[in-house]
Amino acid sequence: MQETPFCLRVGHLLPYSMSDSNTTDFTNPSTFILLGIPGLEVAHIWISIPFCIMYAIAVLGNFTILFIVKREPSLHRPMYYFLCMLAVTDLVLSTSILPKMLSIFWFNTREIDFSACLTQMYFVHCFLVMESGILVAMALDRYVAICNPLRYSTTLTNHMVVKIGLAVVLRSGIFVLPYILLARLWPYCRTNIIPHSYCEHIAVVKLACADIRISSYYGLFVLLSVIGLDVIFIAVSYIQILRAIFNLPTKDARLKTLGTCSSHLCVILAFYIPALFSSLMYRFGHTVPLHFHILIANVYLLLPPMLNPIIYGVRTKQIWDRLHKILLPVKG
Repeated sequence: MQETPFCLRVGHLLPYSMSDSNTTDFTNPSTFILLGIPGLEVAHIWISIPFCIMYAIAVLGNFTILFIVKREPSLHRPMYYFLCMLAVTDLVLSTSILPKMLSIFWFNTREIDFSACLTQMYFVHCFLVMESGILVAMALDRYVAICNPLRYSTTLTNHMVVKIGLAVVLRSGIFVLPYILLARLWPYCRTNIIPHSYCEHIAVVKLACADIRISSYYGLFVLLSVIGLDVIFIAVSYIQILRAIFNLPTKDARLKTLGTCSSHLCVILAFYIPALFSSLMYRFGHTVPLHFHILIANVYLLLPPMLNPIIYGVRTKQIWDRLHKILLPVKG
């Protein structure tokens, strides 16, 4: 089975003795051991610096977005409500991994409770799916605003925005829940050492001494049926949007309308390109060094939360103008 060479491979990475935990039989350990970034233990302190900077920018930027939208009545519109949902999702996503990661990098506290590990796994994957759903909702907002502008206010009402938000939350919670149920079901009798900096789904279930194909297949099902369908929906929406834009009579009108989509397009690329790269590399990049896998997985969870508020803050005139007024108030 594929789990055996995996466990043997991580055995030599331990910088300390685990009382031969790779060979000692046990059933469902009370704790797991997170290695951080195997092979780069000596550089953990240095790696933590850019991660901390990314997280600080993400927290500051997303809270700023939430503050500006709350304070500015002119921004109380569906587009900005979805942006607030995205900001909250980014905050939870980055916060779900970084504190524990820093405790590993700074204090070498590598143990994580079994239940806490599964909770972290749930939050990471649930909010990744949720972010994808919010990007779909934002694509729908742009589609209605550009292709059916006269029906925008009657289609995307506040009540409809709430329903869309609840649907996104419920979808992500329901689809990710089997990850946890299956991970709790498997017996972990071979090792409790996770060669990762957080409890990533595949990294955890690979430690089980059982046939985990159902977990692997379900993960692939979620990737294709949920994330894949989201990408298709966004692509179809933007095909219709571009058709509507190119039918506009003047170049200035086309550029102005396209500019209203530019922020969303940048956020889509920042989320899906690293996601696709990370997923394909984790499943098929068997010759890629393990530490590179882990670095990409960490960057993938920290980069979009950092970039999203910057993209919307710089490229959205209403947010930029309000931020400018807050930072540089006009003196009377």
